[in-house]
Amino acid sequence: MIYFKTIRWKNFLSYGNHWTEIELDANKSSLIIGENGAGKSTVLDALTFVLYNKPFRKVTVQQLINSINNNHMEVECEFAIGQNNYKICRGQKPRIFEVWQNGNLLNQEAHAKDYQEVLEKQILKLNHKSFCQVVVLGSSSFIPFMQLPTNHRKEVIEDLLDIGIFSIMGSLLKDKASENRKRLSETSNQIMLLEERIKMQQDYVKRIVQQKDELIEEKKNSIEKLTNDNGILELNLKDKEDELVKLREEVEEEEAVRKKLNKLNNLDSKIGDKVKRLKKEIEFFESHDNCPKCYRPLDDETKAHNIENNKDSIKECEEGFEKLEDEINAEQAPVNHMIEVWKTIDKVNTAINTYKSEINANQSVIDSMQKDIDKEAKEDVNVEKVKIKEMNQDMIEIQNVKKDQSDEQEIITVATNLLRDTGIKSRIIKQYIPVINKLVNKYLAAMDFFVQFDLDENFNEVIKSRWRDEFNYHSFSEGEKMRIDLSLLFTWRAIAKLKNSASTNLLIMDEVFDSSLDTQGTDEFLKIINDLTADSNIFIISHKTDQLVDKFNSVIRFEKHQNFSRVAA
Repeated sequence: MIYFKTIRWKNFLSYGNHWTEIELDANKSSLIIGENGAGKSTVLDALTFVLYNKPFRKVTVQQLINSINNNHMEVECEFAIGQNNYKICRGQKPRIFEVWQNGNLLNQEAHAKDYQEVLEKQILKLNHKSFCQVVVLGSSSFIPFMQLPTNHRKEVIEDLLDIGIFSIMGSLLKDKASENRKRLSETSNQIMLLEERIKMQQDYVKRIVQQKDELIEEKKNSIEKLTNDNGILELNLKDKEDELVKLREEVEEEEAVRKKLNKLNNLDSKIGDKVKRLKKEIEFFESHDNCPKCYRPLDDETKAHNIENNKDSIKECEEGFEKLEDEINAEQAPVNHMIEVWKTIDKVNTAINTYKSEINANQSVIDSMQKDIDKEAKEDVNVEKVKIKEMNQDMIEIQNVKKDQSDEQEIITVATNLLRDTGIKSRIIKQYIPVINKLVNKYLAAMDFFVQFDLDENFNEVIKSRWRDEFNYHSFSEGEKMRIDLSLLFTWRAIAKLKNSASTNLLIMDEVFDSSLDTQGTDEFLKIINDLTADSNIFIISHKTDQLVDKFNSVIRFEKHQNFSRVAA
């Protein structure tokens, strides 16, 4: 039960910058009176604004701000639900929205829309439409139950019967069903992809077994060919090595021959130098008259003697030179042969190195291929087969997941059908429709309006007179419509109290006596009011001051003072 305690406001509509406070639980019945424009109905707008951010009358939120002060509009409401005390603060310029529970401010990090949803669904458990059917009844902008569209009537009934949770559950279940269908689709895709992977792995195993045998055979053939090539190369190498041995034997005497030839060449060079020196001396004596050593004059006989002696020496040297040249030439032939042998040795060494390189290269390839063969032979194809086994196990697990998802989808489908309007909610409503109709007719009879009023499961009315003539709501006068509206209001409150869903101590009615109810209807209505006051706090807003003042526990008078509304002292 929502137990309203106080509501207060400032800079709200025609009210100024001073708090106006109404104690909602101070008296069982209160009459609110005042001249037109005095601000009597402000309590309705203040209450719906602070709770739902919506004024009761057809004005915008911005129009609720006092046009003179134009800022610091605030409304506060205090109420209790069970053991918890709440205070709601809402305002404009600056914007304020606070929910206090037992003196603690609730987390305000959420978006304002989400914050409002917490207030309505988790605390009040009553939306704006239902609030206006159970707590307030106004003559200006209030839309009676019978004038609501079918879907809005449904919302009111669901709130009263506390079965709105089934709609929420249905909405959540719809989202869950959509999510489950998505997951089921994803799982089906996973199965399809895994099936393809298993097939590809199986083909791969077949292929690698075949390729393995072919590769080993190919490499064995290559090894055989390279081995044969190396056999030929090794024979060629042996021939070259044998040839090298023989060539080296030929050049063993090379050093002695070279030494002798060097001596002969040196001697040849010395003889040549001596001939050059003798020729220079001859040239000197032929052109000079003095001794080259002591510089004493030389006679012609001495000069002639020296020249002759030098010529004889030159002749002997030339004769010896000719013999030496013959000997050098004789020794040069073996040396030239040795040079050719060494050239041959270099060629043979090059060939030997080439053969060795080719043999080593072939052997490296052979070794590498042999390692590959050994590796291929050792590689177990079962490793790849194990992968297939693992994927098959994964397939079983995924298929189990799909089965669980399919089972869940079936359960969701069944639950969805139960949560449809034709399911659980329909059954509950069927149980309460007779109770609702009984209560409505009880209150109609109390106000001397003797008709048979019935709502069906779709909340459409059938109204029959004593003579069984059928009518609908719009067939009646405004006064008769008001009796029906009041009967429904009292019925909703009785149902709310019975279900303890939207039950509240507060009932506010705006000008219900002033137009549609005659004197008899008013008296009957007051009787019903008196029956309600046992556990309710009722506020009646009216212009019928003289007729009603003495019939209420308290009277609250509103007045205008210096262009601002206030509660009269």
